[in-house]
Amino acid sequence: MLREKASLAEILADARVWKLKDASASPSRPVWSTGRSALDARLPGGGWPTASLVEVLLETTGLGEIQLFLPALVECQHRIGEAPWLVWIDPPHEPYAPALTQQGIDLSRLLVVRPASAMEALWAAEQALSSGVCAAVLLWLQGTDDRWLRRLKLAAEAGGSLGVLFRPERHRFESSPASLRLLMTRGEPEPHLELVKVQGGRPGPVEFRSA
Repeated sequence: MLREKASLAEILADARVWKLKDASASPSRPVWSTGRSALDARLPGGGWPTASLVEVLLETTGLGEIQLFLPALVECQHRIGEAPWLVWIDPPHEPYAPALTQQGIDLSRLLVVRPASAMEALWAAEQALSSGVCAAVLLWLQGTDDRWLRRLKLAAEAGGSLGVLFRPERHRFESSPASLRLLMTRGEPEPHLELVKVQGGRPGPVEFRSA
């Protein structure tokens, strides 16, 4: 499951790889359910928007940020013919393969990239998002500038991917081109989830628990 950056580039450049943006002639963009009815109801279209950049601001890692997107990742792999690629770039913890398999993730179509630097992580994310072969690209990053955020957003729009950027909570009050921004903080028994920015929707707290 663990691959080097060069391997990712080779896969994305391979003309034989099925491309998500060619899956339908319809110009409409699919929306993947979050698996949480309260959250779906607050998001325009009723789920995570594809061809866009979603930013998740974290008080700390390990709050359940993967669980937040797991239903959508499973849905997109099962709904779109041959399972599309999922790319995780520099996750803070090693993905636990048995648990992902049990949840329904096709590990043969999951790439975990361990870049040597933040710039390499951004480069890998931009390439994966714009390639058209990835349903979702998840990137963990400590920080970056507005120019790179805009590049990631444009890449997601070009490739039709769901781009998810995880950054520390301290970036909350910085401007961001992301179409959707969420804040996750500690809570009992579930973490607290707040919509900080939602185009076409209403910001504010939302329930985290599954439907």
